[in-house]
Amino acid sequence: MRTVGAFEAKTHLSQLLDEVARGERIAITRHGVPVALLVPARPAEQDVDSIITALRRVTSGLRLDGLKPRDLIEEGRRW
Repeated sequence: MRTVGAFEAKTHLSQLLDEVARGERIAITRHGVPVALLVPARPAEQDVDSIITALRRVTSGLRLDGLKPRDLIEEGRRW
C-alpha cells in the first residue's frame, strides 16, 4: 500500500484516483499519521431488477384498505 501526505494527495488527486481505479490502495497521512484510505469502489452487489423483485415480494401482502391519501399525509405531518 502506498502512502502519501495530504498536500501531495491534494496536488495529485487525479493521478491518485487513476491508480486507485487500477486496484491500488493509497493511505493519506497528515504529519505522518494515517487519516484516510483511498480504495477502489466495490461494484454493486445486486442489479436493479433483483432489488425491484425483492421489494415487490416484501410488499405484496401490504394493503392500505380504508386509508385515504390525505390521512397518510396528515399522519406524516404529526411527526
